[in-house]
Amino acid sequence: MALRSDWSTKNCPIARSLDVVGDPWILLIVREALMGTRRFDQFRTKLGVADTVLSRRLGAMVDGGLLAKVPYRAEQRVHHEYELTAAGADLLPLVNALLLWGEKHTPTPATSGHLAILHIDCDAAADDGPVESSTAEVCSRCGRPLVSGAVAWDRSWVEDDPTVLAGAGSARSHG
Repeated sequence: MALRSDWSTKNCPIARSLDVVGDPWILLIVREALMGTRRFDQFRTKLGVADTVLSRRLGAMVDGGLLAKVPYRAEQRVHHEYELTAAGADLLPLVNALLLWGEKHTPTPATSGHLAILHIDCDAAADDGPVESSTAEVCSRCGRPLVSGAVAWDRSWVEDDPTVLAGAGSARSHG
């Protein structure tokens, strides 16, 4: 999705990437999709976004290859869910990097706490240690890659249990 101009054919891979993910709503939708959100009304409720904005962003994300539109039957008609593609799931290090940057450089509201990245494979906080030494791509404890499906986010101010992140084509559905 272009921000101000079409950067999809630029030589610079950063410009081409921003053409797809440069809109803040896109990364917030990716965040929710990583946490298992799949349905339009769930995205709308969790993000507090207008229907028209959400509809355009979801369409752009499908066109950009970040999400796949998958039909499901509800009551008497077919609806659609959105699931992460491999390209969408590959944004996890970028989202984790934004998480770590926000923890380091923005004030934490009094109503929230530290958002911990948990590596399920070694059962430890992947970002354990000083924020300055944390990495968005590998577990600081075992050194293995942090990939969706093997990572959870601990948002203790929202939920008691950590949220395991959905991977590409995840069958998770939260009705």
